[in-house]
Amino acid sequence: MKKLSHIDKQGNAKMVDISNKQKSFRIAKACATISMNNDTISLIQSNEIPKGNVFTTAKIAGIQAAKRTSELIPFCHQLQLSHIDIAFFPSNNRIKIISTVKTKEATGVEMEAITSVSVAAITIYDMCKAVDKLMKIGEIALLEKKGGKSGHLDSYRPKVGIITMSDGVVSGDRENISGKILAEKFRSAGCEIKEEISLEDGSRILEKTIKSWINSGTELIISTGGTGLGPRDLTIPIVERLFDYRLHGVEQALHSNGRKTVTTACLSRLAAGVIKQTIMICLPGSTGAVKDGSSVLIPMIFHAFHMMKGEGHK
Repeated sequence: MKKLSHIDKQGNAKMVDISNKQKSFRIAKACATISMNNDTISLIQSNEIPKGNVFTTAKIAGIQAAKRTSELIPFCHQLQLSHIDIAFFPSNNRIKIISTVKTKEATGVEMEAITSVSVAAITIYDMCKAVDKLMKIGEIALLEKKGGKSGHLDSYRPKVGIITMSDGVVSGDRENISGKILAEKFRSAGCEIKEEISLEDGSRILEKTIKSWINSGTELIISTGGTGLGPRDLTIPIVERLFDYRLHGVEQALHSNGRKTVTTACLSRLAAGVIKQTIMICLPGSTGAVKDGSSVLIPMIFHAFHMMKGEGHK
């Protein structure tokens, strides 16, 4: 069973920190139903309810509710919503309400969609209660959620290899925290961690290790460390000569995200490219850089494997 993200180690409620998450297009749809007498539905459709136009008022109320969800639900984040739509579908003895909410933010909008249809249903109840005493608000449910980690474009999960370049880790003077973070992040995303190794900075067997892993079926290799400006920071020169081609967009995204939190991130010589049919990405060795890099790569990099298989952009 997954741990609850809104509970800390002491069991106290907390707001999830999404500072390092990437903004992306996200959409959620939710539905609610309200049952009532068929005569009431006829009055709504003919605009004869004394309080006014029911569907228009309920739609406005639902839109307002979506925009103010963070004020109603304690741990919801304030989001800039790009689109909200609410549709009503009258049928025998009930009205179905469907809300569609879109955003380009770092977290999903399912709570905004659910809140929207809930308030729309309550508004219909309020406007019609004078003529129908037996109305009931029924099932409220999330119909669909797209974007973020649940994005439908990123179903493929590659076999992953993780290389830690560090004299301190190899000598035992330093714990391999960055390597563990990478393994945990990609394993949590559904990937198989096929290979793991720690090597000295500038190790002569780095190239041999990469080629061996590629031949054994490793599809995504992530290295951490050896990307700085020191005389033993040799990861990038070794790996660059192996690339068939670079993934400049991935490199730019990693640099851009890193600079948001650490201004000196621009001094790291990270790299991304393709060797045969394997993607290799070289990240800096700090735990912050690894966490930031993982937030950029997961699940974005998984879509690259769809493209390499000829499936293109969907």
